[in-house]
Amino acid sequence: VQLVESGGGLVQPGDSLRLSCVGSSEITLAYYGICWFRQAPGKGREGVSFIHPCDESTKYANSVKGRFTVSRDNAKNTVYLQMDSLRPEDTAVYYCAAGHPTMWAIMQEYDTWGQGTQVTVSS
Repeated sequence: VQLVESGGGLVQPGDSLRLSCVGSSEITLAYYGICWFRQAPGKGREGVSFIHPCDESTKYANSVKGRFTVSRDNAKNTVYLQMDSLRPEDTAVYYCAAGHPTMWAIMQEYDTWGQGTQVTVSS
């Protein structure tokens, strides 16, 4: 079972990026809650955004609310994180994780993780 993130890169403040999280053939992402976490240098892993498996309701950390949007394409077994108005403090490695959490932003609630993709926001 594998999750693969992509779409990271080096951008300037105010730019946009779209991250993708693709599930391998062994996992159907539509059946899982998917959370995007990020980890900045020297900091702990932070829950950024979550999409529910059943009603596709979403959750966001206050730091990204109004700028980031999480969505699914079940036909492609993919979850996206659209990141707009990026700021230097968004710089981090971004991970997607699959699970059935009772608390969406808690790392221990997820048992399947991707390898991460680096996002760097700098002028």
